[in-house]
Amino acid sequence: MLIILIIEDEAAVRLLTKAKLKNEYNLLEAGNGVQALEVMEHQHIDLIIADIMMPEMDGYEFVQVLRSSGNMTPVIFLTAMNTFAHKKKGFETGVDDYMTKPIDYEELKWRMKALLRRAKIANEKQLTVGNLVLRTDCLTAECNGLPVTLTKKEFDLLYKLLSYPDVIFTKQQIMDEIWGYDTESDYNSIKTYISRLRNKFSECNDFELVSVRGLGYKAVIHETEGKP
Repeated sequence: MLIILIIEDEAAVRLLTKAKLKNEYNLLEAGNGVQALEVMEHQHIDLIIADIMMPEMDGYEFVQVLRSSGNMTPVIFLTAMNTFAHKKKGFETGVDDYMTKPIDYEELKWRMKALLRRAKIANEKQLTVGNLVLRTDCLTAECNGLPVTLTKKEFDLLYKLLSYPDVIFTKQQIMDEIWGYDTESDYNSIKTYISRLRNKFSECNDFELVSVRGLGYKAVIHETEGKP
């Protein structure tokens, strides 16, 4: 089983989170960032779930220490701090995902699975969907054995959507993560890039970029014959 580290100073919250996840993962716990770093000195961790407001070392400082040491273990913040400024600080610090309390644990589970899948992709340095191969080390794409030229934003957008198949990303989420918080571009830019990607991969039948009316976009992966 994969090993998950839960960092939370409230014992009741740790117990609840462990109860919800215990059947799917091996779970370790820490009461703050200092304790978490001590755990990680002796134990490989596949994913971290952390609160922000904790004594001794809060979530922001913990992630800063982690990233400055070169450790890229996926981190999800579970916190009551739900303002834009808090979320921005979290992502700028290096957190991978951010959920606000009260937590929907079913949503947490699929977010965890998506992050673990992305971590596996990062280690392998490529994402493969049928006959499509995206190589993250050189930002190249290949479909049906033929190279497809992509700009960095096109690559990042396609990689993001395919890393979370069937998950709807709002236009604002896409704008923040691909274009950046300070961009002057608008939602029409996303529509333009989605259209470009659809055109460039019109001969690739392994996936589809779907517009979800009033919400945003998602990638749908088509299973090929002979595969489960």
